[in-house]
Amino acid sequence: MFVLFSTILLLAQSNLNNALAQAGDLWYVGDGAKKGMYVTYRVQEQDTNAGRPFNMTIYFKDFNSTGNYWVAPTFIEDQGRVINGTLHLSDLDLTALGTSQIPQEMNKYRSGYTSSLKWLSSFVSKPGQSLSAQYWGKIASIGGSPISPSGKATITTPAGTFDTTKIVFHKGVDNTIWIKDGFPYPIKAQTYADITTGNPPIQYAFELLGTGQGQPKQPQSKEEIPVPPLEQRTERGTYIISLTWEPVKITTGNNTKIGIIFYDDKKNIVTDVGYNFAVLDSKGQLVYGKDNQLAPDGTAIQNVVFQNPGPATVKVLVATAGSGAPSNFVETGEFDLVVQ
Repeated sequence: MFVLFSTILLLAQSNLNNALAQAGDLWYVGDGAKKGMYVTYRVQEQDTNAGRPFNMTIYFKDFNSTGNYWVAPTFIEDQGRVINGTLHLSDLDLTALGTSQIPQEMNKYRSGYTSSLKWLSSFVSKPGQSLSAQYWGKIASIGGSPISPSGKATITTPAGTFDTTKIVFHKGVDNTIWIKDGFPYPIKAQTYADITTGNPPIQYAFELLGTGQGQPKQPQSKEEIPVPPLEQRTERGTYIISLTWEPVKITTGNNTKIGIIFYDDKKNIVTDVGYNFAVLDSKGQLVYGKDNQLAPDGTAIQNVVFQNPGPATVKVLVATAGSGAPSNFVETGEFDLVVQ
C-alpha cells in the first residue's frame, strides 16, 4: 500500500512539474509588451494594397488601466508616404479597438495588421498556450494540419538574430510562423492563401525590422512616383497582370495610354480574356470605368484622361480567359499610380 501511495504521489508530482514547465513557456499575442517599447515590421498582406508590402511601426507609449489597453502611436510607411495615428491595443490580444484614433486612409493598414501580425491571437490570446504543446488549434476550413509548435529555430532578420519556436501548419503548402518567447508579436511569418488550383499566393508575410525603447523617430513623407511596368498576381494566383503606360509622367488633362498584358501563373500570355477596367481616385471614387472588355490576344489598351492630381488606383478584373467559362472567383490586379 505504501509503495502504491508513493507511486501515485510521484506521478502527481510529475504531472504538476510538467504543468509548471508548460506554464513557464506560455506565449500569447502581446506577451512581453512593455511601456516605452517599439517594434517595426515589414508587412505583406494579400488584401492590403493588393499584396504590396508596407512598413508598420508600433510604439507602446502608455497603458490605460481603466480601459485595459495600450495607447500605441503608430505610423505606416508605404511607397515613401507616411500615415500616422494612435491605435488602442487590447491587453488581451493586441486587437486594435474601435476607440483607436486613426485617419480613414489608415483603416486598410489596420485591417492588414489584424490579418497578419495579430492573426495568431485567435489561437493564443492571454494567458496563452505552451510553446511545447502538441498543437494550438485548427483552422476552421476543411483539411490541413493543426497549428502546432514544431521545435526551435534560430533566424536572422534586419533586427538581429533570434532564438525562436517554429509554429507550423499545412494547408496545401507549409506555412511557418517564428515566435520568440516574451516578445509581443511573432518575429517572422510566411503563410499562403488556401486555393484549389494554381500556385498559392502569399496570404501574409512579415518580418521584424527593428525594436527598442523610447519613441521612434517618424520619417518624413517622400512620395515615390511609380514607373512602368508594374506587375501584380491576382488573389488566387491564377493570373499575372502587367500594366504599362505612356507617357511615363501622368499629368492632368492629358491622355494616358494604359497597356495591359495578361499572363497565366507560368508567365505565358493568356488569350481571349474578358475583363473589367476601373480607375479610382484617392477617395475611392470612380474616375473611369469600362466593363465587358475583350483582349483577344491577351493584350489591351485603355485611354484615360485624369482631371485631378494625386494618388489613383487602377483595377483590372479578369472575368473569363481562354476557353474557360466565367469563374465564380474574383481575379483582380490592383495598381497604384500618381497623377502630377
